[in-house]
Parts: sequence; C-alpha cells; structure tokens
Amino acid sequence: MQLIGVDFSSAPTRRKPITVARGQLVGAVLRLNALDELPTMAGFEALLAEAGPWCGGFDFPFGLPRAFVDAQGLGNTTAEVITELQRRCPTRMDFRALVDAWGNTRPAGQRLLHRVCDGAMPGISSSSPLQTRYVPVGFMYYEGLSRLVRAGVSLPRQHEGDAQRVALEAYPGLLAFELVGRRSYKNSEEADRLIARKDIVEALEQGRTRLGLRLKLTHAQRDALVDDASGDRLDAALCLAQAAWALQQPGYGLPAQLDAVEGWIATAPT
Repeated sequence: MQLIGVDFSSAPTRRKPITVARGQLVGAVLRLNALDELPTMAGFEALLAEAGPWCGGFDFPFGLPRAFVDAQGLGNTTAEVITELQRRCPTRMDFRALVDAWGNTRPAGQRLLHRVCDGAMPGISSSSPLQTRYVPVGFMYYEGLSRLVRAGVSLPRQHEGDAQRVALEAYPGLLAFELVGRRSYKNSEEADRLIARKDIVEALEQGRTRLGLRLKLTHAQRDALVDDASGDRLDAALCLAQAAWALQQPGYGLPAQLDAVEGWIATAPT
C-alpha cells in the first residue's frame, strides 16, 4: 500500500507547486520515500490516476457547511454538491460571488460558516470552506474535490469509487497544533519558525503524537522538511502521517454517522 500526503494549491505554479509526500507504513514506522512537486493541475490529475493500491491525505475540504448547501439546494451527496455547484458556478470567481451574495443576507459573524469537523479538535479550528480570500480554502474545495470525484477515487463514507485509490481529507494544522501549539512554522525564514519546524520534525521522528507512528527520514529528507520556509513539504509529511494513521483504523477512523455533504478531517476526534 502506497501512502501519499498532499499539500494542495488551487492554482499551482513552479513557484508554488502542489507538494506530495510519498511513503510506506511498516508496523508503527512510517518511511518517507520521496517528496514530489507538481507545478500544474495536470500533474495533480495524473497523480490521482496512478494505479493503486494507495491511500492519500489531501489538504483541502471534502465538503461544505450543511446550512449553506441546504440554503442553495445543491444536493445531498458529495458528488451532487460539487457537480451542481460547478454547473451554477463555472469559475472559481462565480463561486466567490455566490458565497458573497449569500453571506450578505446573513447576520455578522454567521457568513463564513464552519462544518462540524472544523472545530472537532479543542483549541483549534480549520478555516471555513466558504473562505475564498486570504487562505482561499473555498477555491481549494472547488478545484480539488471536483478532480477527486471525476478521477473516480473512493472517499470513504462520502463517495464510492475505486477501492484501490482512497482519498481522505487531511489538515496538517491539526497535527502541528498537537506538537507545537499555536507557534507559527510556515511562510517565513525567521529563526522562531525554523525552530518550530525542527521541533515538529523531531516529534514526528520520535513518535511523540497521539497517532502512535514514527516518521523515518534520511538526513537529506530531514533537511528538506526543516529548511523549506514555506512549510509546504512539512505539511505534506503531516498529511502523510494522517493518512497512515487512518489506514490502520476501522473505517479509517471516521465517525459512524458522517454527513457526506460536510465530510470529516482524518484524525479529528469523533
């Protein structure tokens, strides 16, 4: 079973590629085999088309808040929602306009709704999938999930596809928070963030997480994770660890009652 962790970009370029960590699990040891960079969306689509068996953790939302979906009448399944959304909104900017128009009718503080899973881990919340500015999580949903569905990949308890190619929603910030709290570790070459990246990597190697896994790295790989000031390589490795943990759990560690419209983040408390 090949494992992959994907730090996603909704508009990949050579400067800001989609980053992929590849690995294998042997007992409680997760070996990092390779770090790949995909500067185009075509490269991401080729990744999804790779023959299985593989299981991947992907850093983008697999669903939208139920209240928004119901208000827009987008459907009741994962595939129905993303298909209908893209029919109504042929471009990402159309999706932004739809969210903005709906949000303008809402009370302040209730415009960018969250899903249940976004706040499942005490002390941290992932961004709303309706957020299309700053960190454009909504665009990541729009571009990422649509390609998973079109590729025929299986999304456990959300969408039936090829059982040999399994995709799970990952959120590297969830695991990073467990290891270094609210310390920032990305998007800067400042010393404090370099130290935070070192601390995360050290904790992963020593298995000091609730996942019960130890990340095995070469010296070159360790340097690659720590020295990348963007944090993209480290985020991909964190997604890889979340996918590895989920693979070992009954039902991938997902809630028994999962709202397929909203989805769930791998390793989030159920």
